Amino acid sequence: MSTRKTIGTNNESSLHRALKFQYAGPGGKTEAEVGSFVADGIRKDGEYIEVQTGSFGPLKKKVKEFAAIGKVRIIHPIAVTKTIEVYAKDGKQLYRRKSPVHGTPWNIFDALLYAPELPLIRGVTIEIAMVDIIEKRVKDGKGAWRRKGISIRDKELSAFHESILLGKPKDYLRFIPFKKTEEFTVSSHAEKAGIKKWMSQRALYALTKMGLIKKVGKKGNAWVYVCS
Repeated sequence: MSTRKTIGTNNESSLHRALKFQYAGPGGKTEAEVGSFVADGIRKDGEYIEVQTGSFGPLKKKVKEFAAIGKVRIIHPIAVTKTIEVYAKDGKQLYRRKSPVHGTPWNIFDALLYAPELPLIRGVTIEIAMVDIIEKRVKDGKGAWRRKGISIRDKELSAFHESILLGKPKDYLRFIPFKKTEEFTVSSHAEKAGIKKWMSQRALYALTKMGLIKKVGKKGNAWVYVCS
């Protein structure tokens, strides 16, 4: 019996499975043992594929091990549109609705929050997959209280819009809408980027850890940043 570290496929969502096969591509393979881990996929050219729908924190050890022997591509799907379908325990659909939340490329910093060093590892590419998804839920009384006991059963890929490649640290400069010598704060960054303040805070935290920006002082209680 294998003791290799893997989450396995028992709880794998349809979204994860679809992207895994899509990115492994023709001639590639999936669920391949590599060292002490299992890769979601290996492309025909040898590049390792990891599909991660949540935080990148759990990937840190795996990606470092893979990057020591080859190139790694982390695929992170972000839902532009999410359709929620709720079913009864007997399988009958109760209702269907569109979520008011729409994802943007800025959501990549939700995933990078606990692993901002990953983009600095040589040979690691992060690819944002902008998609539409269908989230299937079951009214079984076992889900989180905020969903009133409704459980998430599966997530399916319904449309693929575009991919955004972040192969080198400099590719993240797209998230800094200021000139090299301009100073900015969380508030001014959020305003210029057209995003929420909390999202700007996460982005600037990660960009600071990546060495792309630095703190140069304070304006009142707010940190002042400038491009490194």
